[in-house]
Amino acid sequence: MTPSSSPLGAVLDGDVPFALIARDPSTVELLTGEVVDVDLLADIPLTDASGAPREVLALVPYRQVRERGFVCHDDGAPLRCLVVTDHIALPRAEVLAALPASPVPLQDAGFDIADEDYADIVRRVIADEIGRGEGANFVIRRDFTATVEAPGVTAALTWFRALLEHERGAYWTFAVVTPGHIAVGASPEAHVSACDGVVTMNPISGTFRHPAGGATAQTLTEFLRSTKETEELFMVVDEELKMMSAVCSDGGRITGPHLKEMSRLTHTEYVLRGRSRLDPRDILRETMFAPTVTGSPMQNACTVIARHEQAPRGYYSGVAALFTPRSQAGAETTSADGVTHDLDAPILIRTAYLVDGTLRVPVGATLVRHSDPMGEVNETHGKAAGVLGAIGAIPRDAPAPDPDAPAIPVSLGDDPDIAALLSSRNARLAAFWLNPQATAGEGPFAGRSAIVVDAEDRFTTMLAHQLRHLGLDAQIVHWSAVTDDQLVEADLVVSGPGPGDPREPGSARLRRMRDVVARRRATGRPLLAVCLSHQILADSFGIALAPLDAPHQGLQKTVDVFGTPASIGFYNTFTARVEPGTTAVGEAEVAADQLSGDVYALRGPGFASVQGHLESILSRDGMTTLERLVWLALAPVDA
Repeated sequence: MTPSSSPLGAVLDGDVPFALIARDPSTVELLTGEVVDVDLLADIPLTDASGAPREVLALVPYRQVRERGFVCHDDGAPLRCLVVTDHIALPRAEVLAALPASPVPLQDAGFDIADEDYADIVRRVIADEIGRGEGANFVIRRDFTATVEAPGVTAALTWFRALLEHERGAYWTFAVVTPGHIAVGASPEAHVSACDGVVTMNPISGTFRHPAGGATAQTLTEFLRSTKETEELFMVVDEELKMMSAVCSDGGRITGPHLKEMSRLTHTEYVLRGRSRLDPRDILRETMFAPTVTGSPMQNACTVIARHEQAPRGYYSGVAALFTPRSQAGAETTSADGVTHDLDAPILIRTAYLVDGTLRVPVGATLVRHSDPMGEVNETHGKAAGVLGAIGAIPRDAPAPDPDAPAIPVSLGDDPDIAALLSSRNARLAAFWLNPQATAGEGPFAGRSAIVVDAEDRFTTMLAHQLRHLGLDAQIVHWSAVTDDQLVEADLVVSGPGPGDPREPGSARLRRMRDVVARRRATGRPLLAVCLSHQILADSFGIALAPLDAPHQGLQKTVDVFGTPASIGFYNTFTARVEPGTTAVGEAEVAADQLSGDVYALRGPGFASVQGHLESILSRDGMTTLERLVWLALAPVDA
């Protein structure tokens, strides 16, 4: 196949905007069309002037978080749409033969932030953000930059060829070339897809950088036994389940864990699936963006990113979103719910960007309570090397020769000991999210209503989902929108979790959450308070609030809840604390740690509270404990 006779001819000549996408081992998809920039996700032009559906590939920048009311450094990066006029599948071997192969030299290469400066940022985030209760984990990026003198299209096609030849395990390998902007990458992670009403998310976390000579079962086992890496994955699964619970009627079910094996890195992953009737653009908006590249809780993560990153993100941590008319897949053009398109959207990570001769490879590390600053520095080097090595910009690692190695390499995920070690992780998790769920609305509290007050942690979506499975008609209301009438009329008010120091007097959000707890208590009607709101309730009884010596972000503990041991996930930096041995304060019965006095739960006439997150995947006993506490809160009404 020569350029003149190939559909790649116009692409190789640089005449048209295009995208090359490899999603399976044998073919490469070539998309060409017209570029249209829009402002909002709702503006993505999925239909033409006559209303006929059309295919669109959208590059969604990080700045779109503004649509959810979140803060960011706004660089004006456009929501760029390639409105597809031609979409053809080409044999991979023929595409490889047509693409340029000469290396593209880099000049003035290096990170924009020095290693020690990045380590200082890590230290500040751990101390000032995680240490003050602003969240469980945060992703802070740095950029590897270089100057490229080769023509942009030549560089893009060269790098795309190198990725096809040398990277493995990618979800999408792609090159998107539009006027003034080039993106080439091999993303390991599908952020969200929607196909025939089934929504899938793929949280990936934990990064094992292959040692020289390649990964082995022994070195991988050491990584899989790391508490930090295991808890990091659990935290991002929790965060993506929040999103799934917001867009899926069945809340989402998790399967895994699995290995994501690539050429220089191996990750651990879960797969989440649920059913949704939403327009795919709405699904994309509700899931902006993956916690694996932002942090949790999501809204506060954006605030922390804006405080600690020195420049806008561009497209890093956004998505490439391919909207395909269902008619192209042989399905009905329009579903019963009016949905016309399916969605496939990988995260824009492991991607090189080229603008005006400057190459930029953004990489980030997930910072948690026990992060080692220099370890996170090394993780960014590993991730950058994964991209740069794959595109041939730096030397590639070559495994040491092994005469006994099989002709076809065996996946380490197939090793029985590795598979058993991965599977053993699920013994720690809540069966509610692992197993098929019963029909919502048929539980013990059927016929009753609940208002869940959202204090800017979308754990409330998971909590509301579980309450519905207990039979309650649960509605989520933002703290700024909940009315005094709602606080009086609902059968149950659930005052939710949120970030921050509960003692902070200057926060409008925290003032309103204190008001929510006080007003509902004044009515004498049932109240359940969770995490931050539990602390606020404890404070109303004069129980002291204090920071923990070490934050309990993503920590699983078995605690006594009024005589019953319960395995619960905790995401708190502050705690209510009594003198050890205290069992009551005023009319509140106290369940507290016998040694520290940390208060895990409260109960009394018309109220109950819990410090942990019963909705978390880390709460093995979450559903049974939640049902107990709802009964306790409702007890005066039922008496």
